Amino acid sequence: MEPRILGLHHVTAIAGNAPRNYDFYTRVLGLRFLKKTVNFDDPGTYHFYFGDETGSAGTILTFFPWEHITAGRRGTGQATEIGYSVPAGSLDFWMQRFDANGITYNKPSEKFGERYLTFLDPDGLKFELIMSKTPDARTPWTTAEVSAEVATKGFHTVTLTLSSTQATAEILTDVFGYTLLEKHVNRSRYVTDTVPGGAQYIDLVEASGEARAITAGGSVHHIAFRVKDDEAELYFRQKLVARGLQPTPQIDRDYFHSVYFREPGGVLFEIATDNPGFTVDEPLAELGTHLMLPTQHEHLRPQLTQRLPSVG
Repeated sequence: MEPRILGLHHVTAIAGNAPRNYDFYTRVLGLRFLKKTVNFDDPGTYHFYFGDETGSAGTILTFFPWEHITAGRRGTGQATEIGYSVPAGSLDFWMQRFDANGITYNKPSEKFGERYLTFLDPDGLKFELIMSKTPDARTPWTTAEVSAEVATKGFHTVTLTLSSTQATAEILTDVFGYTLLEKHVNRSRYVTDTVPGGAQYIDLVEASGEARAITAGGSVHHIAFRVKDDEAELYFRQKLVARGLQPTPQIDRDYFHSVYFREPGGVLFEIATDNPGFTVDEPLAELGTHLMLPTQHEHLRPQLTQRLPSVG
């Protein structure tokens, strides 16, 4: 059997102030803080990971918090919305919670037969809380303030805004094995049947007259698709090479192995493995409680401990 893409693996975005980012996602949104590490290419900057209890693929949201980053601008060539799956009847809770914490949101609306609530994080990153019409059996991370009856379960959809969707759609269907599920006006929803119930949808919005995005604070940096292991990843890398897309070599990111490429619409895509996972350097009960450094940056620990702001 040929390897398959197993839906979304993670989404990585850009933030500003690190303590504010940590507070919003752990306290307000109620995600688990999975890993406190640094940017491989800029070790003076944190790399935060949030998700469910174990850091399951399809729940992992990561951030590069650059303190003085300018604000980005949503537009074409970018992932513009991150959709989380939430339980039925939970939107009132979230509106009250956003009111109490000064979070910008819109009144609930509906698309593709699903109710959803749009909100912005403190840096302007756009999200949707979606009451999925497909049963979602994933177990959420819960806190004293965010119970299982309302908690996010992981990703539902990521939306890409593009000047033209055709070439991107061909990558999703011809390379990644997605199929077109529904279309309404300029929005097309693609789905994979490999992970029923969660992290299985990609929406493509065609906006030919919209300006090109500026990727900075409050922007998605890249989205990652999940594969089981290295063998599957290299299989898809070869398929991308055959299409002339110039993917990177496989890169070890400590918690997964990665291949990156720029899809034809301009969005940075990653293919990420399940292995080795987040417990490779911390026990499950202690995830996110230590500053974990890539081996090549371990010698910088004394300086980084002094330089990086305190969180957690």
